[in-house]
Amino acid sequence: MSMQDHIIIVNQFHPETLERLDSTYKTHHLWKLRHPEQNQLLESLEGRCRVAASASWICDPIIYRLKSLELIAAFGVGVDGVDLETTQNLNIRVTNTPGVLDDGVADLAMALVLATMRNIVAANKFSRDGQWSEGPFPFGTSMAGKTLGIAGLGRIGSAIALRAEPFKMNIAYHNRQPRRLPYTFCESLEDLAQISDILVCVLPGGDETDNLINASVLKKLGPSGILVNVGRGNSIDDDALIDSLRSGSIKAAGLDVYKNEPQIPDAYKTLDNVILLPHIGSATEETRRAMGHLVFDNIKAFLQSGTLISEVK
Repeated sequence: MSMQDHIIIVNQFHPETLERLDSTYKTHHLWKLRHPEQNQLLESLEGRCRVAASASWICDPIIYRLKSLELIAAFGVGVDGVDLETTQNLNIRVTNTPGVLDDGVADLAMALVLATMRNIVAANKFSRDGQWSEGPFPFGTSMAGKTLGIAGLGRIGSAIALRAEPFKMNIAYHNRQPRRLPYTFCESLEDLAQISDILVCVLPGGDETDNLINASVLKKLGPSGILVNVGRGNSIDDDALIDSLRSGSIKAAGLDVYKNEPQIPDAYKTLDNVILLPHIGSATEETRRAMGHLVFDNIKAFLQSGTLISEVK
């Protein structure tokens, strides 16, 4: 490892991480160049550059033209932006940043659960608009004794469950396979929604999870049910959720992720019973810094010994 090691920065992500890479390696910022210049850069680095760093949610496919590329170090957990079929065919290894963002995302999930159940955003507006003098704010819903259903009980889902327990909530979940945990396992998302007061989606991205939270699942959740999504936007059938929120088929929703970020369907913005956040689940200084460290450490380990800390399999 030395300043002579070439690293391609495919796109813009965490500035602190980019600065660290810039100060350690000979970096080339692909995203700053126009298309003809990008091709020229790749040609000039052929055989000399083995590593690229990229945001996990987007990765310019032009990078796959670099035949000497051996590693894409992705900043983020979900690697939706990386073409894993192409990387596998080209023998390009891929890393991500799991584990270090679990707490941040779990914290935000619980914030959305609290905010939707107690209608906190509307209560803030109620106070600011001087409506309190006209009468009390409508009642919310207590968390104690309610069932929190978790769709996807991986690292983040487990962190959410641990946070929900002190609120005296019952925990249920749906995974491909049951886990040895003192929570209720449900064979399907419909079964999970049926017994849940709040359904938290932590499903990963990809074709297999497209629109899994659909009209059938939402119908099972019912008119007093709440949906929270901190996983990936593709797992929600937006039309079905919008219809359910409009009709009162479910009570409320809290969303931090969307299909075509940063675009949010306009229909959501017309509804008072949905909280819309700009994908800030991992957006804390501590979490993003830890993610950057893992990107850097993966690159360092690869260049020194060919090993990886968090390889995507």
